Amino acid sequence: MPANPVEPASGPPVAAPSDPAPSSRGTPPAERLLNLVIALVNTSASMTKQQVRAGVAGYGDAPSTEAFERMFERDKDTLRALGIPIVTVDAGGHSDEVGYRIDNDAYALGAVDLTPAELGVVALAAQLWSDKTLRTDMSRAMTKLRAAGAGEVAVDAVAGLAPRVRAAGDAYVPLLEAVSERRDVSFRYRAASTGQELTRHVEPWRIAARGSGWYLVGFDRARGAARVFRLSRISGKVRVGAQAGAFDVPDAVDVDAMLGERVGALQRARLAVVPERAQALRARAVPATDGGDPAKHDDGGNGGDGVRRAGRRDGRDLLEVEFRSLSAFADEVAGYGPAVVVLEPPQLRADVLRRLEAAAGLDAAGVAGSAGEDTGTGTDTAGEATDG
Repeated sequence: MPANPVEPASGPPVAAPSDPAPSSRGTPPAERLLNLVIALVNTSASMTKQQVRAGVAGYGDAPSTEAFERMFERDKDTLRALGIPIVTVDAGGHSDEVGYRIDNDAYALGAVDLTPAELGVVALAAQLWSDKTLRTDMSRAMTKLRAAGAGEVAVDAVAGLAPRVRAAGDAYVPLLEAVSERRDVSFRYRAASTGQELTRHVEPWRIAARGSGWYLVGFDRARGAARVFRLSRISGKVRVGAQAGAFDVPDAVDVDAMLGERVGALQRARLAVVPERAQALRARAVPATDGGDPAKHDDGGNGGDGVRRAGRRDGRDLLEVEFRSLSAFADEVAGYGPAVVVLEPPQLRADVLRRLEAAAGLDAAGVAGSAGEDTGTGTDTAGEATDG
């Protein structure tokens, strides 16, 4: 049985000579680096090593002068590798001691002066990255930009124009790195035409978003030709080759040409829109195919408000908007609720109505579990835009 603890002798306890100060014991390296940056940024002239050891939290952990020297040199190298300009300052006179500081002119970010429209465009682009791997970084960046720019005024500049691109999934990050470093990749891929899943060995050229989905454009080594792969059809882990610069990307990779025909044939929708609503649809409106036939509409052309309308019906503006992916466009139109009515084509109208009916029945008993099932005949043509 272990002996009972020995009670200390009377009198105040005495710390061992080598015991560091309690305030500096166990400081994490990242916190010590941050403390050093703050100290060197705010010093009036420079700080000597002795001043750093005595005044910067974390360096009291060093049990000896030699250990402090190694710690301080390592931290300087780390900060310089991160792009923080630590400069050495000669004390001058008869002193041989040198000091250190951070060159604030080289380190500080210049003033960010964005107009509300410019900040709005940046915010619009940031909304594209809804994938969880990038969402946090984008949110932090936008918070800083709003603090330095035009604030929430920018939101109104692009209201209703948010891009609708689904999350890229786990394959996005390794593929992006492979594209950047020109490393070959291999992955399991389910073909759109047959549903068969095979391993593909690819030289990745580009990653692009089209028709609400993400696609990889590259050279399929087994087939000996350029191919397009939809990221949502990649299963399992993407394996990235060890050799950087393993292949050369052709000088002219026409991503639009390779994806243009694969994301679905161009179609045109005829919509009846409540005035001053659905600004994103209005921005994409095209001239009417019938030229604004007065037999069908009250007026034609722009109607004096700059909107390319086909006319009016029952107090609504008639717009014609082109689209490729039936499913993605039905999702967008359904999001406006009763503000937008689909007149043509019939398949789009049916798909939108089915989505609205499912949404209206979410609170009904037994509907909540099946409302998300799409049992109609609508086909997401973008879903078939993959290598078969």
